[in-house]
Amino acid sequence: MSWAQSVTQCIQSGGMLASVEDLYESNFLIEHADLYASKTSGFWIGIYRNVNGQLLWQDNSALDFVNWAEGQPSGDELAFCVELSAATGYWSVLPCSSQKGFICKKPKTHSFLFTFYLFTDAKKNKASGHLNMWILLILVLIILLGVGFMIYFLFKSKIGSGTGREVGQSSRQLEYTRALSAGDNGNDATSNEENEHSHV
Repeated sequence: MSWAQSVTQCIQSGGMLASVEDLYESNFLIEHADLYASKTSGFWIGIYRNVNGQLLWQDNSALDFVNWAEGQPSGDELAFCVELSAATGYWSVLPCSSQKGFICKKPKTHSFLFTFYLFTDAKKNKASGHLNMWILLILVLIILLGVGFMIYFLFKSKIGSGTGREVGQSSRQLEYTRALSAGDNGNDATSNEENEHSHV
């Protein structure tokens, strides 16, 4: 993003482009900026050159600490904005239309919170984010649908096999009862014949 776009983004997120007040803050930013060195060459910070050529912080803090790269600030009349190098942490004056990441500084109760932003192409990133969201949503729906079908078929097969078992047990009991009844009837007939023979 350009320096002006970065200022707008920081303000919308409740902060301002970062001012660096001392060596401690500078080291903190250098340590974290180095993590993004493969993605961007630098980050906009809140120092800029006004129309009179004077360097100022966007948040109006005093310009007591500087960490200029060798040969900086340059005398280039078109360069009014300052970047922090992602690789070295040194500052350079650049044209404000250059495309860089940016660092916002947000006030916190006891200290300041620095937020690193890397926007190379915000519209592309936003479209990509929406596409990723839809892909994720579709995958979740497919998984839920698969789990639902699995539960349905397991439940259906369990009920189906349970009903078959109950029918099988009932028919076996019925056959066993018939067999016992038939056996009892046969025994009764034999007993009756024996009783008849014994009376004769």
